Amino acid sequence: MKRKGNDEAVSPVIGVILMVAITVILAAVIAAFVFGMSGQINKTKIVAVTVQQPDSKHITITYQGGQDAQSFEYGTMTATNDDPADLAVVYDNGDGTDNATFGDSVGASVIATGTFTKKNHVIVTGHFIDGSEQVLTDTYV
Repeated sequence: MKRKGNDEAVSPVIGVILMVAITVILAAVIAAFVFGMSGQINKTKIVAVTVQQPDSKHITITYQGGQDAQSFEYGTMTATNDDPADLAVVYDNGDGTDNATFGDSVGASVIATGTFTKKNHVIVTGHFIDGSEQVLTDTYV
């Protein structure tokens, strides 16, 4: 008995249609995921500070300004070393107050005074007018 129709082409056509549909749906899901996450990432601010240790009794942090200086509000610093007994830190920001903050003017400094006998871990954090915070430097001196 002889067949008159050709049913072989139906399966490959359906297979190609399903593969295209799956690819389009997968691309849409990945795009939604990627573009949805990018809204939660904060823009990195570009400002600079320098950290110096002129002697074993002082660490000086100086604000140098930068591209995002107009949005910089103030900075804070912490200094630690391996032996907490060696570290009796007093901060002097130049205006007679003892604290660990420095202002938004280029050249503003804060001086940590203590006994810095070993490698000291210094972290300087910038605070910006939009409420964001960012580590400006994390170094050892």
